[in-house]
Order: sequence, then structure tokens, then C-alpha cells
Amino acid sequence: MGNSSDEKYILMRKRKAGRLSLLFRLMQIFPIKKNKVVFSSYEGDGGFCCNPRYIAEELHRKHPELHMIWLLHDTSKAFPEYITPVQDTPLNTAYHLSTAWLWVDNYRKPFGTIKRKEQYYIQTWHATIGFKAVGLFRGDAFPEIARLVSEWDSNLADMFLSNSAYCDRVYPKKLLYSGPTLRVGSPRVDPLINNKEELRYKLREKLGLDSDIKLLLYAPTFRGGNQKGAKQVISEIPGIDFNRLITELNRKYEADWRILLRLHPQLSAKLNEMPLSEKDDRLIDVSQIPDISEIMGGCDLVVTDYSSCAFDAAFAKIPVLLFADDVQEYIKSRGKFMWERHELPFDIAENNDELIENVKNFDVTDYLKKVDEFMTKHEVIEDGHASERVAGYIEKLVL
Repeated sequence: MGNSSDEKYILMRKRKAGRLSLLFRLMQIFPIKKNKVVFSSYEGDGGFCCNPRYIAEELHRKHPELHMIWLLHDTSKAFPEYITPVQDTPLNTAYHLSTAWLWVDNYRKPFGTIKRKEQYYIQTWHATIGFKAVGLFRGDAFPEIARLVSEWDSNLADMFLSNSAYCDRVYPKKLLYSGPTLRVGSPRVDPLINNKEELRYKLREKLGLDSDIKLLLYAPTFRGGNQKGAKQVISEIPGIDFNRLITELNRKYEADWRILLRLHPQLSAKLNEMPLSEKDDRLIDVSQIPDISEIMGGCDLVVTDYSSCAFDAAFAKIPVLLFADDVQEYIKSRGKFMWERHELPFDIAENNDELIENVKNFDVTDYLKKVDEFMTKHEVIEDGHASERVAGYIEKLVL
């Protein structure tokens, strides 16, 4: 009896991992450079973004002598002058990771990566508190290849960042990681707390909008299939009636609204913009802006389905509404969510009628009270100083 397609795929991945491990071993002939740091985000699909970005900025501010490498697929993406973008090929990845003292990543390292004893790996992850079932919380929906890759990366990591007692508790089962955590907050939330007015001005200036325009960010999560085989790019036409939503927002707040559309970074690397059934000048695609914090910090409202950006926004006191019109299908594919509805500070709509009602009835005072209660209950630390704490921790290690 022959192997199933899943077994063949896993065998192929193991062989590929073996070849990569051999390459890493060969690169160990080169010495480790104590001033070299290698960053990456979203498996090389992300640019200068997310938690690694804000750690890099803080490290550079305090130690401009550091040599910083960023591994990614598209090296034409914009980076500050102190970051050297390097194409994420097996040879480049093996060389730069093998010769850097510190790794900082928000996603899983390639299956087969090898870390030397003298090196240190900080795994920031790309979502602290989130909706989606991850790791062993997925139950039977957790593919074997995902388990293998997760275990490999978690065994490499010396430290995972955390923002709460909740994360510390769920990480062993969620991320297959039982090592130490650094409960400092999320570096990518820092600008949302510290720089709202600046981000508000810069975003409108970048988009050519008047300062009094109100902005809603619509940022659905990544849909990559069930992960049993190679990841797929899935970006469906949104089910939101944007015209109806803008009309209600204009009425409720007596202001002029625009909606910003943003694909997940792993989709925006392959698609230029979010697919729509029809164009509308009031809908502005911002998928190619690499860092969601720069966008979200300038917005007045965030709408998402299952993206952890909802929690980032909430912890920075930005209003959030959820629109989940495929919830049952998503649970079937990904596994049960991490939270019951009553545990969340967000109003959830499964269709456009419910979304409009939630907009009509939204009360910011009640919302912020629920967010504060949630943060207190789960001992969430988000005060705008996470990047400083991580940089300080790194300084104590070696600098």
C-alpha cells in the first residue's frame, strides 16, 4: 500500500530540511559575529514590520554599531539605511543565521535550521492574544507537518515574548514551547500607544486626505488552507457591504469616512490589493504599506474577522468591531476558537445587518470598560515600553 499524499508531502519536507541542515553545518566554518543581528518577519514575506521592526529601531537607537540583516524575499522593499536587506535563499539564510549572535523573528524558522550553542534566538511571534486555535488547540485539525515545523522552531528558541499571564499559560500547548517567556508587552503595540497623533497626521498626508477625514481599517486574517500541504494564497472578495457601512458611519458620527483595506502580509506579497466586486473611491487599499501599526495607529475604527490586530488595537484603546461571516466554515478548517463570545470585549457580527446594528449601538465608554476588565483579568502588559524592555534584556545578555 503506497503512501498517502500527506505522507509523501511530509517526506519531501523532511528531505528538504535535511539538505538545509547540511548547509547550516557547512556554514559553521565561519565565526559568529558578536555585533550581528538577523531579523525576519512572516516567513520572508514581511518587510520592515511587526515586532522585529520596533526591536530593531530601539536596538539601533541605543547601539548604532550593530550590523543588522533582514532576510526577506523581495529586497526592493524599503528599509532604513542601518538595515541590510538580504534575499531569503537557502544559502543566504544559512550563512547569515550561522554567523549572527542574535536572531529575532516573528514566525517559524525554516524546517531544518540549526542554531549554534553560542547563538541566541528571540521569538517575538506575530500574535500574542488571538482568536484562532493554534498548535495543539486545533485538535485533529492540526496537521502533522505543522507540528513538526512548530516543534523544530520552538526547540531552537531561547525566549518567546509574552504580554500576559494568559500567554504564559497557553504557549506550551499553543506554540509547543515550554521554555522561558519574557513578559514585556508587544513591541508593535508601542507606536499605537505612544504616537497616535503623529500616525494620524502622517497617514492622512500619505493618502492625500484632509485631516478631518475619519478612517476605518478593514484587515481580515490570513487564510492559508488547512496547512496539510503547501500553503495556498486565499483572498476572497469581502462580504461586507461597504457602501452601507460608510453610510451608517457618516450618519452616526456626522463625519466623512473612508475605509482602508489591508491584506495580510503573506497575501500582499503575492497580491497587489484586496479583490473587490466593484471599485469605490471611498475604499483605499493600503496592503502594500508593510507595517500595520503605522496604519492602525492613525485609524478611528478597526474591523476584522479573526486577526490578532483586534487585540493590538484594543490594548491601545482603538475601537474594534468584528465581522465574521464564515465563522462555521473557519472553525471546521482551523479548529475551535480560543475564546467564547462572552469572554471578549468585542461586538461580533456574522452578517451585514448585525454589523450595521453594532455600529449604531457602539458605545466607546462601554467598550473601553470591557477592554480594561479583559486586560486586568488576564494580566496584560501593554504600556508602550515593550521595545525598550526587549532591548534592555538583549543588552544584559551580551552588549
